[in-house]
Amino acid sequence: MVDRRLNGDGMDGETPVEQPHTSRIYDYFLGGKDNYEADRQAAEEILRAWPDIRIAARVNRRFMHRSTRFLAEAGIRQFLDIGTGIPTEPNLHQIAQQVAPDARVVYVDNDPLVLAHARALMTGSEQGATTYIEGDVTDPDAILRDPELLGSLDLSRPVGLSMIALLHFVELSVDQIVKTFLDALAPGSHLVICTITADFAPEQVRAAQEVYRIRKLPALVRTRQEVTSWFTGLDLVAPGIVPPHRWHLMEAAAISPSFDAKVSCYCGVARKP
Repeated sequence: MVDRRLNGDGMDGETPVEQPHTSRIYDYFLGGKDNYEADRQAAEEILRAWPDIRIAARVNRRFMHRSTRFLAEAGIRQFLDIGTGIPTEPNLHQIAQQVAPDARVVYVDNDPLVLAHARALMTGSEQGATTYIEGDVTDPDAILRDPELLGSLDLSRPVGLSMIALLHFVELSVDQIVKTFLDALAPGSHLVICTITADFAPEQVRAAQEVYRIRKLPALVRTRQEVTSWFTGLDLVAPGIVPPHRWHLMEAAAISPSFDAKVSCYCGVARKP
């Protein structure tokens, strides 16, 4: 059995499901069932290196919920989610359309299996729209000129661009990728990012990174300075670049600093002036 995908995840053309895939490994960490034996084996190896990565996955997901709600409440009515992953409720469009039923959402992923699940499981509100396209974050121009995207989103109006739990799998220049997307988006658009770092628990994260490498999956970690550079020229929303459990969470101040090492991620939300 094979599935097909584009090049951004380091697996070109037809790839047997015996080869683990990052989106299905992430689904396993979240407790999902849309994964194969190869994904589960790789995930268990990663868990031995980073036992708390399930916590990190859940914290990432909750950050997506809060950041999407924040954008919808700020008036954003169009969302572009790159690296959608296997659907896990509540999904981004559900959060956005709870606040604004007329919100329009375009999901992008480079794994046709992900898109098949998304189309089967994710339907939007009657007033809004939910669209799914195949695309790779390493080719932003192709995504931006996709006819289905252009038929769903008006790029002359603000868009919420979401790249959560994605960029640590990108080996090309993230700065250039982000710039290409933002140059095409209207003022008032927002950028939402969450990605892995080794700043808090370097040995643990590097060990997990090595498992990904052995499994022929790209996995790059970035410093706070590197993540901050992706937001150059944008107006960062307070509290800036922080671990995701410290972004707009009422009880953030009460969370022990040791929890930062369990999650080992940075996030940020910023507005294009």
